[in-house]
Amino acid sequence: MATYEDQRLDGLAERLRRDDPRFARALRTGAPCVPREYRRGAAWSTLGVALCKFALGVALGHGLLIAAGLVLAGAAGHLFDPDRHLVRQGIAPPPDAER
Repeated sequence: MATYEDQRLDGLAERLRRDDPRFARALRTGAPCVPREYRRGAAWSTLGVALCKFALGVALGHGLLIAAGLVLAGAAGHLFDPDRHLVRQGIAPPPDAER
């Protein structure tokens, strides 16, 4: 392999180590884990709590619980976005052509 190609691969490996050290470490050991973009445990648990609040609000007829459940469901929706870290940094997310 040419030196230029080695440098490009080293740059990619370094960027991966910086972006997601847990994933890079797992690849090195041969037991890959799910990349950070697809870890959604917090999003699912937040959505579960939101749905419970919403259902309880409907069952009790309490508008504040319904509103809190809807707001929390909206917040959980943002947690499902794989490019949310780019939005926080002010970088436009990549186009949807590759998805």
